[in-house]
Parts: sequence; C-alpha cells; structure tokens
Amino acid sequence: MHKPVSIHPVSPFCGSYAQDDCEFLLKPLQMPSIDVGEKEALIQSGTCHYSELLTPERLPAPSYVDLFLQLTHRYAGRMSTDVVTLAQHIANARSGPLTIASLARAGTPVGALLTRALRERFQREVRHYSLSIIRDRGIDENALRHILEVANRPAAGVVFVDGWTAKGVISRELEHSIAHWNARHPDALLDGSLHVLCDIGGTAEVAANYDDYAIPSGVLNATVSGLVSRSVLNYQLLETDFHGCVFYSEFLAADRSTWFLDQISQEFAQAKARPLPTPREKAARAEETTTWISGCMASHNLTDINLVKPGIAEATRVLLRRVPELVIVRDREDPDVRHLLTLAEAGNVHISHDATMPFRAVSLIRSLADAAEASARSVG
Repeated sequence: MHKPVSIHPVSPFCGSYAQDDCEFLLKPLQMPSIDVGEKEALIQSGTCHYSELLTPERLPAPSYVDLFLQLTHRYAGRMSTDVVTLAQHIANARSGPLTIASLARAGTPVGALLTRALRERFQREVRHYSLSIIRDRGIDENALRHILEVANRPAAGVVFVDGWTAKGVISRELEHSIAHWNARHPDALLDGSLHVLCDIGGTAEVAANYDDYAIPSGVLNATVSGLVSRSVLNYQLLETDFHGCVFYSEFLAADRSTWFLDQISQEFAQAKARPLPTPREKAARAEETTTWISGCMASHNLTDINLVKPGIAEATRVLLRRVPELVIVRDREDPDVRHLLTLAEAGNVHISHDATMPFRAVSLIRSLADAAEASARSVG
C-alpha cells in the first residue's frame, strides 16, 4: 500500500462549507484509491480494515444528479420538519452553549442543518464540528479533545448526530466509545446518545422518525458533504492526528453542499416540530428489523451481518462503493428507489422484489468467500 501524505497541519478545516455551517476535525491526506474489487477482497479476507482504504470517487452522471435534485425538491419540506423536530428536542433537553458533533460524513449535512435550525428557530449559541467514528475502531478522541480543550466547548452541550441508522452498529460504537471516554475523563462527561433523522432499525436514542425515506443527502457522496471522503484511519497517521480524509477540490464546480443546506433550511420558517416516536414504537421497529434481517440472512445463506445493508441510504452506498450481490426493493414503482434501480442497472446488479420487508430497499454485498467456494465446487 502507498503511504498517505499529510498536506495540512492538524487543525479544523471547512471543506467546501462556510465556517458557520461546519468545521471538519479530519486531517486531509493525499492518498491513492484502489479498485473496488481489490478493496472488497482485502476487507473480507481480513487483510485490511475498511477504514484503511478508499475506492475512486467520481462525479455522478447528469441523469443521476437530476434524480438527486428531484428528491431534494420532493423532500425539502419533510426533511426540514425532521430537522426542526430534532432541533426542538435538543433545545429543550440541553441548556447553555451547544456543540453539534456530527459523524462524518453521512451525519455532516444533517449536523449543518441542525446548527442552522438551532440558531434560526431557537436562537441558541451553537457550533458544528464533524468528526470520525469507525466501526470496530471507535470515535476520534483527538477530535473530542479539540472540542473540549482547544475550542473550550462545554461537555454538557455536545450532541452527537448522524443522518440515519439501521442495524445499530454506529449507535453501539458511539455508546461504547463514549462510555470508555467518560470512564477516563470524569470532569468532561459526555452524553453518548445518538440523534438521527431516520432510525429505520429502532436503535438510536433520539430519532425524528422510523420511516425509510430517501433522505436526499444520502444518495450523493462528497458533492453533498463538503467535498470530503469517508473518514480514514490509516496506521501512518500520527497518534496526535485527527482521523484522515481526502478533500476533493477537483469537484468544486459540481459541489452541491451549501446549495443543499439552503434548499432545506429555507423551509425552516414554516416547519412544525412533531412529537418524537414513542419507546413502544422504537421497540416494535427494532424487533421488526431484527426479524427481517435474520430471515434474509438465512434465505441467502449469509453468516456475516455486515453484508446486509438495509434502508435506501445504506443500499445506495453499497452500489456506490462496494461490490453488490443483490438489490431488494419493496416496490419497483416507488420514486424513492429510482436512483437505486439506475445504479443497479448500470452495474448489472440483479434486482429482486419483496413487498413484505419493513424497508424500501436493501443491498446485499457479495460474499467473496462464498463465491470462491461455489467456483471451487463447480470446478471439482
């Protein structure tokens, strides 16, 4: 593997956002990308952790951008209502200065929108930092120290935010990471509750809703997330560094990051906050999700739950940066899955239909071990 090279000192940077909207606690790197098939083989073999690798990120086709624009137009009102609902809960639950700590990068646009809503609708003093959390590796504690010690933000006002959650992997990672932090920092105790727009698996502590709808920022990559990549935790990063990322300055002309914030936030004035879902609704959703995923894994002979990606947003990410085996949709005529069908058809990925599943879409990642075993059997 080539060594990434630091091109910035360890300090916040804004990507393509205005500083009032977001500061990334990430370290920009120059880092080569690898082919998606090679990446999948390295991850599934255990040779590399997914956080060490990046596949090439390319600009979407104009037709795909049009689908993103259509989704933004369709859901600007709904998304603004969800953001205001979360903002009202946060404003009521926390006193004093607020710090939105979004989980890069799916949480970044939502964190920026919450920051605007808290300022505009609830007149709160708020800053937004986007930081890295990585499955099996935890949260970036250097970023936490920056928030609490360098920026001097009160621990009681730190709110962790993501775009969505399904199986609860990041919810549990955050809970574990913050419990570990709190055990060693009794004078800077943090609340590890995860706040999301959409919790289709009933696993987040606070969610605006449990509906699997096409959150528009979930269908694009860097060009709706400040032009940053997914976060990287490569062994060449220094112990004092933030987790890494790549900043795609070459995509600046196609960037929609601030445009997207403007489209949603212009709806804040008329958005009415809704009551949060009840604990009973959360429990029912969690049971429904767990039951369906177990059945899906059994019917497709899967033993690794990480190969199952439920929900429109996660299904989209599989098609954009993994090796998909299958896309399952609840309704082929649903406009929310049109972009998925476009991506699947372009990549010759099989599409199936399940009208009974609790999500609008699911992607299954190809198990390379199973494929190799099947190939060996056919040769034998």
